Amino acid sequence: MKLLNETISKSFPLLFFNRTHSFSSQTNLNKPLTQKSFFKSNTKDGLISRLCKDGKFTQAIDILCDQNRLAEAVQLLNHIVKPYTSLYSTLLQHCLQHRALDQAKLVHSHTRVSGFEPGLFLCNRFIDLYAKCGSLLDAQKVFDEMPERDLCSWNTMISGYAKVGKIGEARKLFDEMPQRDNFSWTAMISGYVWHERPNEALELYRMMQRQESSKSNKFTVSSVLAASAAIQSLRMGKEIHGYIMRTGLDSDEVVWSALSDMYGKCGSIEEARCVFDKMVNRDVVTWTAMIGRYFEDGKKDEGLALFSELMKSGIRPNEFTFAGVLNACADHATENLGKQVHGYMTRIGYDPFSFAASALVHVYSKCGNTANANKVLKGMPSPDLVSWTSLIVGYAQNGQAEEALQLFESLLKSGTRPDHVTFVGVLSACTHAGLVDRGLEYFHSIKAKHGLKHTADHYACIVDLLARAGRFEEAENIISEMPMKPSKFLWASLIGGCRIHGNVKLAKRAAEALFEIEPENPATYVTLANIYATAGMWSEVTKVRKEMDESGIIKKPGLSWIEIKREMHVFLVGDQSHPRYNEIDHFLSEISKRMKGEGYVPDTNFVLHDVEEEQKEQNLSYHSEKLAVAFGIISTPAGTPIKVFKNLRTCVDCHNAIKFISKISNRKIIVRDSNRFHCFEDGKCSCVDYW
Repeated sequence: MKLLNETISKSFPLLFFNRTHSFSSQTNLNKPLTQKSFFKSNTKDGLISRLCKDGKFTQAIDILCDQNRLAEAVQLLNHIVKPYTSLYSTLLQHCLQHRALDQAKLVHSHTRVSGFEPGLFLCNRFIDLYAKCGSLLDAQKVFDEMPERDLCSWNTMISGYAKVGKIGEARKLFDEMPQRDNFSWTAMISGYVWHERPNEALELYRMMQRQESSKSNKFTVSSVLAASAAIQSLRMGKEIHGYIMRTGLDSDEVVWSALSDMYGKCGSIEEARCVFDKMVNRDVVTWTAMIGRYFEDGKKDEGLALFSELMKSGIRPNEFTFAGVLNACADHATENLGKQVHGYMTRIGYDPFSFAASALVHVYSKCGNTANANKVLKGMPSPDLVSWTSLIVGYAQNGQAEEALQLFESLLKSGTRPDHVTFVGVLSACTHAGLVDRGLEYFHSIKAKHGLKHTADHYACIVDLLARAGRFEEAENIISEMPMKPSKFLWASLIGGCRIHGNVKLAKRAAEALFEIEPENPATYVTLANIYATAGMWSEVTKVRKEMDESGIIKKPGLSWIEIKREMHVFLVGDQSHPRYNEIDHFLSEISKRMKGEGYVPDTNFVLHDVEEEQKEQNLSYHSEKLAVAFGIISTPAGTPIKVFKNLRTCVDCHNAIKFISKISNRKIIVRDSNRFHCFEDGKCSCVDYW
C-alpha cells in the first residue's frame, strides 16, 4: 500500500497533500501543493488512490462525499479537465447538507476559473445554497448575474429574504416577478406571519384570492390562519375555514391543526375542540396544543380531562406536555395532581435536562412543598436558571429566608448567572424575614456586582422591605431617586407598611398615587379607610367609603379552599352552604372554648379595619380560612397536615387563631394567602409574626 501511495504521489504531484490543509481563498485551487501522500493507508483510501491514478476523479469525489470528506472532494476538482453540471451539483448538495459555505464558495470559484458556464439549474442551486447558509449577498449576486431566471430563481430569493426578516427586499422581488405560483404567494405571506406582520399577510392573501389562476394550498391557508390567530380575527378565520371545506383541503392534518390553533387563540375554545375531535391522526404536538389552550383559557378541569385522555390514547406525552400540565397545577395549587404527573413521568422516564424537570421544581415550590422541590433540583445534572429561581422564590414565600439565600449562593457557585427575577426572589426572602440590611446589600449588588439594571420590581421589593420595618425615610429617598416611574406594586407595598406602623401622611400619598394608576381597585380604598379608622379619623373613613359607593366600587370577597380526597371545597366568609356546615360550626364552637382557655383573645380591632383581606364580620369564627381549616381537620385522620389556600391576605385575628388551633389539634396547618405561605405548627408560624 505504501508503494502504491508513493507511485500515485509521483504520478499526480498536485493531488496529494496533508488532509489538515485548508483553503483560505479561491487562489488555493491553483496553488502548487506539497508532494505528500494525501490518504492514509487503508482499504478505502487505497481505492481512491487507484481511481485517481486511473483519472477517475469523479468516482473518487463521490466516495469522498459519501465519507463526509468534503474538503478533499472539492480539492480534486482541479484535476478534472472538463467539469460538468451534475458533478458541481453533487458537490453543492453535500455542501448544503453540511452548511459548508466556504467549500461552496470554492466550488463556485472553480466554475469561473475553469471557464464553465453554469446554466439555469446550477445557478438556482447556488442561490438556494447561499440563501440557506445565510449568505444572501452572494445569493443576490448570482441572481443578478443570471442571463435568465425561472420561478425557482425568484421564489428562492423571496423565501430566503423572508425567512431572515428582510421583508422589504422580499416584497420588492415579489412585486417585480413576471409571474407567480403558489410558492411565491405562500413564501411572502409566511414571511409576514413569521415576522409578526399579520395584517400585511392577510392583505396579500386577499390579493391572491383576486387572482383567478392562484389557488391556496395547505401551506398558504395554514399561514393565513396563523395571521388570523395573531390578530384574533375570528371572522377571517371562519372565512378561511369555509374556503378549506369548499376546496377539499380539510383532509390534511396540518390544516386541521392550524384551524384548531386559530379558534383557540381567537377565544373560541369549543370550536377549537370540535376541530380537534375531527382530526384522525393526532400527534403529541396536537394533543399538547389543545391541552394548553384549555389551561390558557382558565379551563383547568377540561385541560386535565384531555390530558387524561391522552394518557389512555397510547401516545406518549413529551416534555412540553408535562411542562404545560405541571404549570397548570402550579397556577391552581393542585399539588396532588402534580405528584401524580411526577409519578407517571418517573415511571416512563423523563429527561432531567428538560422543561418538564424545571416545571416540577416550579409546581412543588408554588405549592409550598420546598422539600420535594429541592429533591427534584438536586436530581437535575445541571439546573437551569428557571429551576434555581423557582425554588428561591418558593423558600422566600415559605418564610425560609436562610434556605433561599443559601440556595442563591449555590446558584452563583454553579456558574449560573442570576437575572432580575432571581433577585426578586432574593429580595422577597429578605422582606418576609425582616432582613433589612442584607436586603439592602443584595439590592445594591444587583448593579455593582452583577452588572444588571434595577427594575421596577426590585424597587418595589426594597420599598416593601423598608416600609415593613418602619424605615420610611429611606424608602422615600429610594422612591425619589428611581430612574423610572414607581409601579402600583411599589405604592401598594408602601401603603401596606403604613398600615402596619400607622403612618397616615405617607399612606395618603401612596393611596393618591394608586388612585391614579388603578382607580377601580377596592384594596386601596379599604386599606386607606382602615388606616384612618385605626387613627380614629372617622370623618376620613366616611369620605373614603362614600367615594367607593359613588364610584360603584365593591370590596373583593375573601374565599378559601381546601382539597380533600381530590375534591375541592370552597368557603366564603360566614358560608353556611357546605353539606357539613353543622359539623364545622360545632368544631369551631368547641375549639374556641379551648383556645380562650389557652389565652386566645379575639382581635376585633384588626378584623374591623382589615377588610381588605376579608369582608367585615362581627363573628370572627366564620372567616373563610377558619371554615376551611375546620373542615380539613374534621375530614382527615388525626395528625394529617392541612393545606388551605386563600385569595386575599389573611387577617391578623385568623393568623393568631390558627396558631392556637395548630397547637390544640396537634396539626401542621399551611395557609397560602395572596402574599405568602404560613406554616403553623405547635402554636407557632413560620413567618415568626413578621408578615
